[in-house]
Amino acid sequence: MAIWSLLVLGLLFFVTSVVGVVTGSNSLVTVPVMFQLGIDEKVAIATNMFGLTFMAIGGTIPFVRQGSIEFKKLTPLVILTIIGSAIGAMLVGVITNQSIKLIVTIAMIVMVLFTLINPKRAASGAATEVRTISPIGYLLTFLLAIYGGLYSGGYVTVLTATFVAFASMSFSGAVATTKFVNVFSSGVATLIFMWQRLVDYRLGIFLAVTMFAGAFVGAHFATKMNEVWLKRIFISTVFILAIKMIFDFL
Repeated sequence: MAIWSLLVLGLLFFVTSVVGVVTGSNSLVTVPVMFQLGIDEKVAIATNMFGLTFMAIGGTIPFVRQGSIEFKKLTPLVILTIIGSAIGAMLVGVITNQSIKLIVTIAMIVMVLFTLINPKRAASGAATEVRTISPIGYLLTFLLAIYGGLYSGGYVTVLTATFVAFASMSFSGAVATTKFVNVFSSGVATLIFMWQRLVDYRLGIFLAVTMFAGAFVGAHFATKMNEVWLKRIFISTVFILAIKMIFDFL
């Protein structure tokens, strides 16, 4: 790969990682750019997932230091995520890109509308408190994990909205939780892609370092943001991405 292409990817992955700690949806930007640079589609998805694993780790560390994650209460979510992500990674290549975009678009619109209709529920709870998770929350966590292992574009975005809507989490709590859960989602998918020999390690290591740094910086600022700004950034990004994907689909 040419040096300029590598620099473009590095800058892009760093910026999307900084913002993506709150908004998610990095892969909706980074993977298509990798396609445009001539990287094989499956290799692009696999290598991007490799980088996402380190991004998730970098984004989780500041929240762990802050004490925003209740590890014991998240065990069922982690188990469902590991199983679902493994299934999704094995399905790479089966579902078309157009179908993926349609599924993500519908899911994001539904979740954001639910959040807007239930503002009190979405804003309730401390950032460090995970309350009762509804059966729908567990089901969606599993189904989203399948998609997350398959492609991951929009996965964290919709998962954040799911935790707010069906686990009574605050936005800051949901942001922290999704970072931790995504370590397992992207990590399991990456192991399967490595087994399938789809990861470009030279590019992947460069992107992993870049994404780790970007996520660490982004999470540091996210831990200092209040609920209002987190909610504004999240919802604005979701609507913009949803509108973009509708036009792309059409």
